[in-house]
Amino acid sequence: MVATKGDGVKKAIQKSAMTPAAADRLQYFAERQDAIIKTIQHLVEVESPSDDKRAVDEICTLLAGRFEGLGGHAKIHKAQQFGNHLQVDFPGKKGKPVLLLGHYDTVYPLGTLTKMPWRVADGRLWGPGVLDMKSGIAFMLSAIEALKTWHGELPRPVTVLLVSDEEVGSDSSRAITESLARRSSAVFVLEPSYGPQGAAKTARKGVGEYKLTVTGVASHSGLDFEKGQSAIVELARQITKITGFVDLKRGLTLNPGLVQGGTRVNVVAAEASAAIDVRVARMKDAQMIENKLRGLKPFNRKCKLKLEGGVNRPPMERTPAIVALYKQAAEIARDYGWKLDEASVGGGSDGNFTAGLGIPTLDGLGGVGEGAHAVHESILIDPIPRRAALIAALLETA
Repeated sequence: MVATKGDGVKKAIQKSAMTPAAADRLQYFAERQDAIIKTIQHLVEVESPSDDKRAVDEICTLLAGRFEGLGGHAKIHKAQQFGNHLQVDFPGKKGKPVLLLGHYDTVYPLGTLTKMPWRVADGRLWGPGVLDMKSGIAFMLSAIEALKTWHGELPRPVTVLLVSDEEVGSDSSRAITESLARRSSAVFVLEPSYGPQGAAKTARKGVGEYKLTVTGVASHSGLDFEKGQSAIVELARQITKITGFVDLKRGLTLNPGLVQGGTRVNVVAAEASAAIDVRVARMKDAQMIENKLRGLKPFNRKCKLKLEGGVNRPPMERTPAIVALYKQAAEIARDYGWKLDEASVGGGSDGNFTAGLGIPTLDGLGGVGEGAHAVHESILIDPIPRRAALIAALLETA
């Protein structure tokens, strides 16, 4: 393999004042760091783009076997248009289940490994999906294995849910996620952490996508210009109005990110459309922006407007329950000799759904790195034992 024997953890233990029990646990994961890396490598090298059901079903089957090997009961939720979703239930001594939530689909098409091969270099692990979020899945496996080793039986029931369509909206998995969250005492999302220090995510913006279509009247731009009613001109005026709804102080943004229209340069356009990305920090702002967009009126009365879409992920707001869960995690991290910060981010995850139900949810507990969805996607090696130890402790105490 590589010389990754947890040297960073050994130095941290030597320098810190952590208790012997904490030092022993951290050392446990440091000694198994290479095994965790091998698991991450295996998962990265099984490519699983969201839009390839065969590929995603392959990693679903692989992981069902891995979790069942630890004593879990795997249930595969069949999906038609997307890959299957994996639920694994582990019995525990007492209490309501804790939900470990994540996904195994990635944004990368099959064959990306030829351009972005798995590699270990510069203190990092590199490859498509290594950060978002196959390392997080490896941490789940390692934490559960540790608890079984230490206790024989998990201190409390644990449910693992890994879905196949998170990167494309979670349409086929959302109901499953919400159903399992409702029966859980807390949700831990193993999505990537934030920033180089590995902050947990205690707030996420809600996400919406709208499509505004304008219908005008076509005409020849030279012979009958005055008979035409340009959908493009009308759409341009609507976009100007829509961007006026942006309120950065409220965390409210609207981005017309994809604009289409017209057929030929010498034809007054009869149709044009804009796809609009919407982000909201608070649920009440989602309804407010919905009302504003639905209330748009044409500037040119001879043009017609059609609005489709809506907010498909509610915001994950920083509630007292989420803060309490974060403080518990931060205290665990302190016991292990490091500081766990928190962050509010603009992107959404399936944790938005569980937090929207009022279930205490802590996100960003996965890998520490950078480049999600990009050619430089990678995670740092040194934090691996600490992240796995944190997950194990949260499952014991949450």
